Order: sequence, then C-alpha cells, then structure tokens
Amino acid sequence: DELGEPIFERLAKGVRLTAAGTVLIAHIRNQLSDMERVKSHISDLAGVRRGHISIACSQGVLAHFVAPQINAYRRSHPGVTFSVIARDRSAAEQALHDYSADLALIFEPIRLVDLKTISTSPQSICVIMSSRHMLAKKHKLRLKDCVDYPVALPTRPYGTRYLIEKASARLGIEFSLAVETDSFDFLRNLPSSTDVISFHTRLGLPRKKVHNGMVHRSIDKRDLPAGTLSLVQLNERNLPVATQKFGLQLAQSLKG
Repeated sequence: DELGEPIFERLAKGVRLTAAGTVLIAHIRNQLSDMERVKSHISDLAGVRRGHISIACSQGVLAHFVAPQINAYRRSHPGVTFSVIARDRSAAEQALHDYSADLALIFEPIRLVDLKTISTSPQSICVIMSSRHMLAKKHKLRLKDCVDYPVALPTRPYGTRYLIEKASARLGIEFSLAVETDSFDFLRNLPSSTDVISFHTRLGLPRKKVHNGMVHRSIDKRDLPAGTLSLVQLNERNLPVATQKFGLQLAQSLKG
C-alpha cells in the first residue's frame, strides 16, 4: 500500500517478485548489509572483532586454501562466523549481486562488470593420476600425452573445464571423456584405483606430490597457460570491517 505497487505476482504454485518487488528486496538487502558493517565497526571500537562473513568460491580451492585461511583468521578473531558456499563461476558472481555472498573466489571469471577485483593469482592446472600410472613417470606433461587415457573433467560451468576445452580445440586434441562431475573432491580421489586421469587447479591440491597413492603433474604452459583466480566483491559495496580484514588476509596469501 505504501509503495502503490504490488511487490508479488501470484502464480498457481506460489508467488514471485514483480519489478517493484525486485527493487525493494535489493534495497532491503543493502540496508541489512549496511547494518552488519555498522555493528562490525562498533565491535572494533571495543577492541573485539565480531561479525559474519559469507564467501562464495569454487570447490577446487575449498579444502586446501579456504579452510586453512578461515581457521587462521578465527584463531585471532573467534567472534567471527562464516558461511562458505561452493559455486561455479557464474553462480558465484550472482551470489555477490544478490548479497548472499560478501566475497567470492572465482577461477576464470565470466563477467567482471559491477565487481571490484581485490586480488588475482595465476593458477596452473595439473593432471592427477595413480602413482602406478604410466604418465607418473614423467615430471611434466604435454596435453597430447593425456589423449591415450580416459579422463575425468568438471562440468562446463567451471573455469578448469573452460580452459582445457579452449586449449584442446587450439591444439586439435580430443579427449576420451570417461567421467563428468561437478564435485572437485571426486576429481581429486577418482584416479587412486583406476587408469582414469583428472584435472585440477594447483591451489586445490595437497602440497605433497604423492598423496593417498596418487600423484599430480603440471602441464607444459605452452599447451595450457595458467588461469586466473580472482578475489572479488561487489563494486561500491561497503563491507564490514571483519570482512575487509579477511579479504586482506586472502589477498596477501594469494600473492604468496
């Protein structure tokens, strides 16, 4: 009544936002975000950093990068809580726009319009295989070395798949696709007891080159140049202090 416009459109199976409703919900989300920022600033005045941080990121960096970063931050600031949502690159960008995420770690972003890049890091793509695999004897692989073996790839919304298909098309290489999945944890573990090889970003792999009966080998950059992992936020959005500090920590770690 106050707006003079309906904000919901009634459908047979529920309701959806009208154009006016979309404008209103964006305003409400912005107000809630501003209140979190104010509360965070007030907590900092008392010398106690509190708040809640929501981050959307590729599954590929969750286990071996994001998890240690959160643990390190919470050791210094135990009052801060986190929401971590695994998203492909398109969904991660959307999460920033609808305020369901404050920060996003995106491998090979699709569109950077309306987004502010905090930091970037080049990330090479490695091949994972059983330690008994024939390719394990090589220290570095050419992409053509992989065509004789069945491969497991992430689904097309992910940046790793995009880079591999771009490189294979340029080189005129066709892979024997055995498994397609949206689970990067599955990609990391599948090659342990099979001749299937999989692909993964270096940052998402253990530091040890031999792990759980598997090894990973880098691909020659002449065939597959490094992709870009970007830490981003919504442009012109004022983030709470706790989120700003965590973003700074992530940026420093990516540079290292």
